[in-house]
Amino acid sequence: MANDIALIDAHQHFWQIDRGDYGWLTPELTALYRDFLPDDLAPILTGQGIARTVLVQAAPSVDETGFMLSLASAHDFIAGVVGWVDFENPEAALADIARWSKYDKFVGVRPMIQDIEDPAWMLRADFAPIYEALIARNLAFDALVHPRHLANLQILARRYASLRIVIDHAAKPKIRNGIHGPDAYVEWARMMGEFTALKNVYCKVSGLLTEAAPHAGLHDLKPYLDHLPRVFGPDRLMWGSDWPVLGMAANYADWVKMTRQWLGAFAPKDVEKIAGKTATQFYRL
Repeated sequence: MANDIALIDAHQHFWQIDRGDYGWLTPELTALYRDFLPDDLAPILTGQGIARTVLVQAAPSVDETGFMLSLASAHDFIAGVVGWVDFENPEAALADIARWSKYDKFVGVRPMIQDIEDPAWMLRADFAPIYEALIARNLAFDALVHPRHLANLQILARRYASLRIVIDHAAKPKIRNGIHGPDAYVEWARMMGEFTALKNVYCKVSGLLTEAAPHAGLHDLKPYLDHLPRVFGPDRLMWGSDWPVLGMAANYADWVKMTRQWLGAFAPKDVEKIAGKTATQFYRL
């Protein structure tokens, strides 16, 4: 990937621990248990030649969405914010979608599906007005899912064919188990392959290093990375870092270098799409 390609990081987070939003963030997660704010990321972006980012929720909290939008208003590099609304309270969710939609940088919502026990939760009938509101307001739906959710996500994508959906972190395949281990590559690849015909579903090339074994390299990720263009094509793939969670496995520069190496054999127009154009179009940045 040419170094002059303008990257957009389609998936990063900020948090401030004393806000109290982040129930999952405990002192045991030593690499992550501190504040991560725009002044931490800005010099990294400059060093890697990254123009803009999409800031994604990290807590099931409406207040955190307000916090993220306040950061976005103060920092030009934050091009979009994916927030959270309470699907369990559709009336409140609709009000929050209407409220947040007044902000130009509010681009979508993300329920934390990976933490919900019922894999069919996303298909609840009482959620229909929320999905319809997202479509009506031209907002995206980030699907934070594991492979066990993919069958139901396909149903959702067919049910709401006008809803723009992006699968975060390629559905978090268990790369650390090896391609023949439990929940291995073959089954993940089969399930992901069924999204080829669902043109409203996109995928993020992000979060894969933290699903791999410690000290994993490109060769460990390559079967998974190479499958994604076969399924989605460059028009439905977007690159992201998952920073600062990425720091549990590698530093930002390592992931950028790995990505550039992987994309080295791609046609320049396809590199441009994965590097930023797809995210720009998907999120209406």
